[in-house]
Amino acid sequence: MSDRIIFFDTTLRDGEQVPGCQLNTIEKIEVARQLEQLGVDVIEAGFPVSSPGDFNSVVEISKAVSNPIICALTRAVEADIDAAADALQYARLKRIHTGIGTSDEHIRYKFNSTREEILERAVAAVKYAVSKKVDEVEFYAEDAGRTDNEYLARVAEAAIKAGATIINIPDTTGYCLPDEFGAKIKYLMEHVDGLANGKAILSTHCHNDLGMATANTMSGILNGARQVEVTINGVGERAGNTSLEEIAMILKCHHNIPLECGINTQRITAASRLVSSLMSMPVQFNKAIVGRNAFAHSSGIHQDGVLKNTSTYEIIDPKDVGLEEGNIVMTARSGRAALRHRLTALGVKADAIAMNRIYESFLKLADKKKELTDDDILMLAGADVAAKRHVKLESLEVTTGKGVVPDATIRLNVDGESFSARSTGNGPLDASIKALKQIIRRTMTLKEMTIQALSKGSDDMCKVHMQVENDGHLYYGFGSDTDIVTASVEAYIDCINKFKPESDGKDAV
Repeated sequence: MSDRIIFFDTTLRDGEQVPGCQLNTIEKIEVARQLEQLGVDVIEAGFPVSSPGDFNSVVEISKAVSNPIICALTRAVEADIDAAADALQYARLKRIHTGIGTSDEHIRYKFNSTREEILERAVAAVKYAVSKKVDEVEFYAEDAGRTDNEYLARVAEAAIKAGATIINIPDTTGYCLPDEFGAKIKYLMEHVDGLANGKAILSTHCHNDLGMATANTMSGILNGARQVEVTINGVGERAGNTSLEEIAMILKCHHNIPLECGINTQRITAASRLVSSLMSMPVQFNKAIVGRNAFAHSSGIHQDGVLKNTSTYEIIDPKDVGLEEGNIVMTARSGRAALRHRLTALGVKADAIAMNRIYESFLKLADKKKELTDDDILMLAGADVAAKRHVKLESLEVTTGKGVVPDATIRLNVDGESFSARSTGNGPLDASIKALKQIIRRTMTLKEMTIQALSKGSDDMCKVHMQVENDGHLYYGFGSDTDIVTASVEAYIDCINKFKPESDGKDAV
């Protein structure tokens, strides 16, 4: 059996299914290049048949990276497999990932079918994918975690005989206990022809609904799985997927596990921050490996121990995950070189023009805050991306206070032309949005809004998450500023920039 673990990253497919975390093609390419630098073996670039945008992203990612295998997901449907093969045409190494649900719950309620019919559909899908002449075909048995082991072994063996070389065993609902999932992998290793002799390998794909994704993945590895399907920061549907950084660092720290991987762990922090920034999905402070507090010590006993010897309370050298011991304080006196250095460390690439724009915004914010955090800098980089969109906020003036009717005057730039409007409202944000709607005359309904302060200071950046409905579709937007109303309006405009064009191809203004 191989002593190398294959890292299959699905941040751009399963991870991107989180509501509000969708990326455009340019952003996906940026993440894919970061994953290539990180050393992942396989990038699951998308689900091509799901939308033209997803199809195009797989095409462009295939052109943008060279080393990783590019994988496209399908259902056990010929049209899906056709779309995947077409989308992968430019990839140096191509993999089709096809499959079907195998648990009795899926067979009975999702497919209204029988075990035998599902087995036949699985085999047919694998054979059709193999006929596309791609480099590899992977088969997934959806909800394998709740699938009877004997039947699962039959399906896996049939898929291998049909031509699959990777069999994915997903704990789709995050239901399994670690010993249960490990026993399932062990059973398959012992009962499926083609696994023991290396004709095919088993893959884990664990979800975190009960907080056991990492434990289940490691149990799978220790019982014979040789591919792990993971995401940066553990992003993914519901409670998320197994975190790439956690599995990589477990393998690095536990020298008694005689397994290797190709992950360059010093790129972990940069990848984590890039994904967090582009997806506008903050990493919880106490998140293992990449959380803000992962290497912080506040207890006097802990501080005393670390000062005497870091190994007393730290099992990971911060440098191993790309953190610097020194800290360059970012203030209004920091030059472009320092800002570029910090952006690079955070995984953000900016050309000379973008750098000038970000630096101007940096100076304005630094004058207000005096000292900027990494989160502030990432917000500025994200705001620069937003500034390139066709509706931009030029200015916002709000009058509000106790005993005062809130009044807002807004100026928007729509495709290079300026428009202004004024309105009153029940509050400063209500007045601002009513004024905005006088310019952008489309039916829009605010469905949800969340305000997040990035740290404790009253002068800190505020991030606003919004959900706006237009023409029956929900759009997610994000905005940031030291002013809550401005951040909220920026988030609303971010939603507008994502609206589908009206039938005449123009926004009503």
